[in-house]
Amino acid sequence: MNVFIFTGPTISPAEASAELKAVYLPPAAEGDVYRVALHRPQAIGIIDGYFQSVPTVRHKEILWAMSCGIHVFGSASIGALRAAELLPFGMEGVGAVFELYRDRIFEDDDEVAVAHGPAETGFVSASEAMVNIRQTLRKAERLGIISTELRVRLEKIGKELFYPDRNYSTVLRHALENGSSQAELTRLQQWLPNNRVNQKRDDALLMLRVIRRRLEQGLRRKTVSYSFEQTVMWQSAQRQAGELRLDSQGHGDSVTLESLLDELRLEGPKYKEHRNEALRRFFALRQAERLRLNVDAKRKRTTEAEFRQERDLVDTAALKHWMTNNDLSCHQFDTLMIDEARVKWVQKLAEVAARNCLPEQLRLSGDYPRLVARAAHKNGLLHSMRMRNPRLETIGLTYRGLLEWYFEKVLGHTVPADIDKYARGLGFASPDAFRRALLKEYLYQRYERRNETSSERFG
Repeated sequence: MNVFIFTGPTISPAEASAELKAVYLPPAAEGDVYRVALHRPQAIGIIDGYFQSVPTVRHKEILWAMSCGIHVFGSASIGALRAAELLPFGMEGVGAVFELYRDRIFEDDDEVAVAHGPAETGFVSASEAMVNIRQTLRKAERLGIISTELRVRLEKIGKELFYPDRNYSTVLRHALENGSSQAELTRLQQWLPNNRVNQKRDDALLMLRVIRRRLEQGLRRKTVSYSFEQTVMWQSAQRQAGELRLDSQGHGDSVTLESLLDELRLEGPKYKEHRNEALRRFFALRQAERLRLNVDAKRKRTTEAEFRQERDLVDTAALKHWMTNNDLSCHQFDTLMIDEARVKWVQKLAEVAARNCLPEQLRLSGDYPRLVARAAHKNGLLHSMRMRNPRLETIGLTYRGLLEWYFEKVLGHTVPADIDKYARGLGFASPDAFRRALLKEYLYQRYERRNETSSERFG
C-alpha cells in the first residue's frame, strides 16, 4: 500500500476513501506511526489521534518515518498539532486548524479534542471540538446572526467547559443562565442545524486531496535535513512498538510487544528460557557498543550465510517467506544480521570468562552435584581401566561409528553435517577434544551397562 491514514471521529474511512484510496486505520496512538512506517509507504496522513487516556503518537516516530523517506502529512486534529510542532523538520500540515497552531493562535490541544465512541460505533463523536465551535460562531457573527459581544461570550463559555462536555446545547444553556439575550440565542439555535462549520472535517478532506494530487504528480522519496539519532530510548520504543499486520483486505491490527509476551508467558517455562536468552543478547550488544565493534560486509555475509544454513533458508524464496512470517523488512533483516554478528563476536571474546562462570551457574541451577559426581566417577573408572587417554583403534571403533552411537542412540537424532562446527558451538577447544570426550563417554556407558548386567545376573 502507498498511503496509510489515521482517522476516526473527524471523518469515516468510507467517506475518506471516496477522496483517496488508502489503508485507513483508527486514531493514531503511541507506536502506530512507527509500525506503519515499517511497511515503507510513500505517505502517512494523520488526522485523528488518541491522547490523555492512551499514550499519544510520539514526535520521534514521525521524525523516524520521515528519515526513512516517507512523507508525513497532518491536518484537522492531532495531525494538525503535530504538523505545526514538526514543521521545521519537514512534516507537512494542511488546512486552517494547522495554520492556527502554526501561527500560535492555538496552543492548547483541547481545541481539537472530542469525546468519541469505540471502534464498534465508528468512533462517533460525543462532543463538539472547540475549533469547530469557534469557526461556527465567527461565521454566525459575519452573517449578523449574533453580535461580536455574544460570540466572545459563547467562546469563553465553550473554552471553560471540559472538552467531553462541549456541545452547542450546553454552551447556549450556560449563556442563557448567565443573562445573554434570549432572542439572539434563539436565532442562533435555529440557524445552527444547517449552518454549523465542521472545520476539522473540511481540513481532513483537503489533506486527502492534497495527498492524492501529490501522488498523481509523482511523489518522490522524502528527504530531510536532520540526522536521526538512534538513542537508547528510541531503540527501547522500537522494541515495545511491535508490528502492524495487514490482512488480504488491507485491514490492519497492531500486535504489541506486551500482547506477544502474554502468549509466550502462557507457555510456562519457555518464557524464562527466552527471557534469559534475551538478557544475554542485550548485554552482548551493549558490550559490542562499548568495544566499538563495527561489523564489516564480510563478517555480516558470513553471519548471514551461517544463519541461513542452520535454518534451511539458503533458497531466496524460503528466506523471503521466513522474513514475512517474522514481520521483517529487508532493512530490518540486515540489522538483525549485523546484531547477530556482534553477539557472536562478543561471545567469542568472552568465551574464557564465561566458562569460568559456569560452575557458579551450575550451582545456582542445581545441576552441579549431579555433574561433578558423574565426572569424578567417570575419571576414576577410566583410570582403573587404564583408559584415561583412550584411542579409537584400541577398542575397534571408527569415528563414524562413534558419532552414530552418540547422536542416534544417546541423543536420538541424526549426525550433524558439520561436526567441527557442532563441536565449536559446544565450546570444545578442537575437534580432537570433542572426539576424546565422546570416546570416554562411550567407554563409561559401556562399563556401566556391563555392571548393570552383572548385577541383574547375580542379584
